[in-house]
Amino acid sequence: MATVVDLFTYPVKGCAGTPLDSTHLTPAGLAHDRSFMVVSTDGVYRTQRRDPRLALVRPTISADGGRLTLASAERGSGDGGDGVRGGDGVRGGEDELHLDVTTSAPRRDVDLFGATFQGIDQGEEAAAWLSDFLGVPSRLVRVPPEHDRKTDGLTPGTSGYADSSAVHLLSRASLTHLHARMAERGAPPLAIDRFRPNIVIDSRPGERPGEDWAAAPHAEDRIRRMTIGAADLGYTKLAVRCAVTLVDQEAGARGGPEPLRTLAGYRRAAGGGVVFGAKFSVVRPGKLSVGDEVAVEEWGDAEV
Repeated sequence: MATVVDLFTYPVKGCAGTPLDSTHLTPAGLAHDRSFMVVSTDGVYRTQRRDPRLALVRPTISADGGRLTLASAERGSGDGGDGVRGGDGVRGGEDELHLDVTTSAPRRDVDLFGATFQGIDQGEEAAAWLSDFLGVPSRLVRVPPEHDRKTDGLTPGTSGYADSSAVHLLSRASLTHLHARMAERGAPPLAIDRFRPNIVIDSRPGERPGEDWAAAPHAEDRIRRMTIGAADLGYTKLAVRCAVTLVDQEAGARGGPEPLRTLAGYRRAAGGGVVFGAKFSVVRPGKLSVGDEVAVEEWGDAEV
């Protein structure tokens, strides 16, 4: 057994995550995860790979998904006391945008890694706020209710605007092992938000030696089926890491060569990519909470 020690959802792709105590795991991942995406005026996705300032946008969304707030970590939260209403948005100075989410506006084509999907444009207030903050013309779109994306991997599934599969899982043991290797190079440890996981697991307190699989680095590589809380998940693929891991999430800027420099020395998959953590599809939706036990139903061979 292992336990869930952190849960994170990312309502707007590429923006900061929201820590959770509990949530519902839907077929497309944690509730509201990557259900919005920032795009160029041509509909092409924006991520921290080219727009690292996205990390400074702190989204929060209501439980029913009907109200989205975008706040600037750089500028701090506006109190909204002198906010000016415009359309469906309310702007508290330049610091926050409170937006009534629409699912009825016309659909438009959006590009995500060369694949075409549909998005619901969230209007001029959101576009103006994001364009001003990022310094490039941008718009905000939402996954339409009829979104039927199919994701690949060992266990096919669906997701919103995530890079691929619905859920990214990482163990604390893997991060601890990475930090030890980085320390050998004289590099300091990194916050876990560099890796943008949805579910973080760790050893269950009091687990007996020899039975504590979660204490082994990269045990998540070998999980093929597991139950967490009321939900079941199936392995799809290893998480290939990119330049997003180089972005300091507090500064919204590139922070140096780590962790990719160290990971490249010991975490290459058969296809050549640098990997860290694993991706999963949702086999059975259900409630998730911090403290839930993780029960592995099936193991496989690591692909590293």
